[in-house]
Amino acid sequence: MWTWCFRGSDFTVFKIDPSRGSGVLLDVLGEEFNGIIGCDYFSAYHKYRGLTDCSIQFCFAHLIRELRFLKEHLIDRTHGWASRLLDAIRDMFGVIHRREDLGNRFDGELEDAAMEVLTRARFRVPEDKKARNLSARFANDGDSYLKFLTTPGLEPTNNVAEQAIRFVVIDRKVTQGSKSEGGQRWLERIGTVLATCSHQGKSLLDVLRTSLECFFRGERPPPLLPTG
Repeated sequence: MWTWCFRGSDFTVFKIDPSRGSGVLLDVLGEEFNGIIGCDYFSAYHKYRGLTDCSIQFCFAHLIRELRFLKEHLIDRTHGWASRLLDAIRDMFGVIHRREDLGNRFDGELEDAAMEVLTRARFRVPEDKKARNLSARFANDGDSYLKFLTTPGLEPTNNVAEQAIRFVVIDRKVTQGSKSEGGQRWLERIGTVLATCSHQGKSLLDVLRTSLECFFRGERPPPLLPTG
């Protein structure tokens, strides 16, 4: 079984499923989803994007890990290509961190830095298969790596989802999870409530107590999501 994590601005939702395919995305997000998904370069997200009007922000943290592997474990041209691309990425984020200091020059310098990333990704690419595959990503999906530059509030990584799912992974290693469908639904729901409460600064115990009191009174519990 696989545990999927969907992290929004006000909530976290977990889904346990035997599939890693795009069908899970269709089940959870639907066919009319037109938002932005922050994710790694896994094929299911590509397929889902082709079926809907959604956009994608591919994770820079995953990309940097792959480039560091090439830099540290390979030699000659592959090492140099990965090093140059990592330098360009570091320079681009350096411009972002100096936004206040750059003032009116910020937009121009950021555009130049982003173009340098795209150029180095596709220039003098070595014959190494991994390097070729990484370069092809920028040829095909360069805009999806740089979408965060023009979308306010969009993160360049999917770290928030990785952080949200960490306690689920630890719990699964300790308890081995559940093999029954009922147990899996319980783990999905309690994990969803726990992570969402943590995200909103609410007490899990208070939310569960209120929900039980409403249940025994025959009332609907208050929603976890803001209603305003």
